Amino acid sequence: MTALVLHRFPLEPFPYDRWLAELDGGVVMIAARDKILGGREQVPDGPGGYRHLEIIDTFDDEDLVDRLAVDLVQEYGVTHVIAHHEADLIRAAALREKFGLPGQLPDEVLPFRDKVLMKGKLAAAGIAVAPHTLPGTAREARVFASAHGLPLVCKARDGFGSVGLRVVRTAEELEGYLAESFAPGAAPREDLLLEAYVPGRMCHVDGVVAGGRTVMAWPSQYQYELSSFQADSGARVDLTLDPSDPLTPRLLELAEEALAALGGPADFAFHAEVFHTPDDRLVVCEVAARPAGARIREVLTAVFAVHPVELASRAHTGLRLAGLGERRPDGAFGRLEPVRMAGQVLMMKRPGTVRGIPATPEEPWVEFYGVFAEPGEVLAEAALSSDFLAAAVLSAATREECEKRLRALGARFESEIVID
Repeated sequence: MTALVLHRFPLEPFPYDRWLAELDGGVVMIAARDKILGGREQVPDGPGGYRHLEIIDTFDDEDLVDRLAVDLVQEYGVTHVIAHHEADLIRAAALREKFGLPGQLPDEVLPFRDKVLMKGKLAAAGIAVAPHTLPGTAREARVFASAHGLPLVCKARDGFGSVGLRVVRTAEELEGYLAESFAPGAAPREDLLLEAYVPGRMCHVDGVVAGGRTVMAWPSQYQYELSSFQADSGARVDLTLDPSDPLTPRLLELAEEALAALGGPADFAFHAEVFHTPDDRLVVCEVAARPAGARIREVLTAVFAVHPVELASRAHTGLRLAGLGERRPDGAFGRLEPVRMAGQVLMMKRPGTVRGIPATPEEPWVEFYGVFAEPGEVLAEAALSSDFLAAAVLSAATREECEKRLRALGARFESEIVID
């Protein structure tokens, strides 16, 4: 067996060559130079532990990636295609369909990528979602705003990483946005999604499905607004919920219901975002068929002592899963239980010259720490919700203790990071 990995991330956090070392045909990878350099890594001058490592400048050249992927599947007899970035899910599914390979196919990916189709399937299953519409014209957008009021959330129908996400809060902001989005005389749009604003704190459930059953899953709660990533100069904290929290079983059950409504293959990772409203309702925002972004992957690794991307990749390629043993006669596995609580504290990049960066924390509960700029470096505005200046993952026995540690480190970040 040989795996092709479509990889638009830095290399060091994702050692597929070690994770999938048992594959007799090895691992072939297409990686992006801009992401490797963005992660403060050296670009390899050879394949390292990979059977073949193809470095391209950027994944933005869609045609090049498609051609390379097809060539590598044919040249190396690829049996499995792995992609864990939102932008590559359809590409990987199309490769599987073209070459008759196992895994998620285009029709199975689409409900996780097309937010309109997603919300329709969820609503049909009795799962609460925000009122929404696809306004083809500015007039249709105004009609929706009149019916549901402000604020409104504006996003791309197939967007990811909070790119293009806007929350318009006033009539003036709405008119400005509509002037930007609908050119006079242009054809009706089909890519812009408007949603009624759902108040409350955003939660998320992250996990892995293997053998058709959820084998890893746990809820967390953002302590900030995702859409504020370009304006937020303070520490952004996100952490897991305790097992005893009344929200925990409700969120886990809702995630299972959402996955059942959207379908999917026997083996994949997921990231589900859910609003918890002030009147104690749970409203699904979105569900993605890939591992979470930011440093949630490292949070789950701390919680379960198993990396979710490793788990999902080994499940997809049929390898033994750490802590889960062999598949049962029905093809399913057992379920991992959390061993501790964990969370992340993040500082976003913002425009200016870096004059000071945080000292490296030395506490034993620091599971991950990274600074992604140097003194003297000139930064632009964050383009994605994952454009971090600094990030850390901390663990503790309880959520309460974990939050104390995260807040303390966040305060240090805020005082030690200096940007002119």
